[in-house]
Amino acid sequence: MTYMADVGALARKDLTLELRARDTLPAMLLFVLSTLVVFHFVLPSSSSELAAKGLLWVAIVFTALLGLTRAFAAEREDDAIDGLILATRDRSAIWLGKALAVFVFLALAEIVALPAFALFFTGVGGGMIVGVLLADVGLCAVGTLLAAMAAASRARELLLPLIFLPLAIPIVVGGVGASVSGSPGTYAGFLALYDAIFALLAWASFEYVLTE
Repeated sequence: MTYMADVGALARKDLTLELRARDTLPAMLLFVLSTLVVFHFVLPSSSSELAAKGLLWVAIVFTALLGLTRAFAAEREDDAIDGLILATRDRSAIWLGKALAVFVFLALAEIVALPAFALFFTGVGGGMIVGVLLADVGLCAVGTLLAAMAAASRARELLLPLIFLPLAIPIVVGGVGASVSGSPGTYAGFLALYDAIFALLAWASFEYVLTE
């Protein structure tokens, strides 16, 4: 099999498992919608648009974290990680396949979350949509690498947020800027640069992380 065939097979495996088990996506949808409903009633009506969109980005980051927590759950529960390593010629294909699956889950959650945000708070512009897409790439690229690191730990549910959230801060800054700024292109460029740098680092280091 070629590299991209390995990636496609791994992504399809995770998506097929989710269609059968429905463990990850319903939880992500319930979390992000519940968060927006709570923010709708808690946030004062006099609050600024910046505050509302900042809360949306907090909800997106934690929804991504929920999906990443389950990224290696099937392999961990069935002790199948060794078989996954042997099944691919290039182990970075595991990272890319997992990241693609998480990206799909996160995008599906946001397809529901963004209209809900528009209903509860304020409209969703083109700058925000571009920012969300670019942010998703960074969240999934970095988060999948860190999820693989945390999967080997007994305290994985505690470890993953501790190492993931600091690296997600630039994404929140860029995402909020793309959502509220008069020149969202600057922040979109920042997010694209973040994605390129950290995706390359994650791709290059994943094999070491997985084997260690």
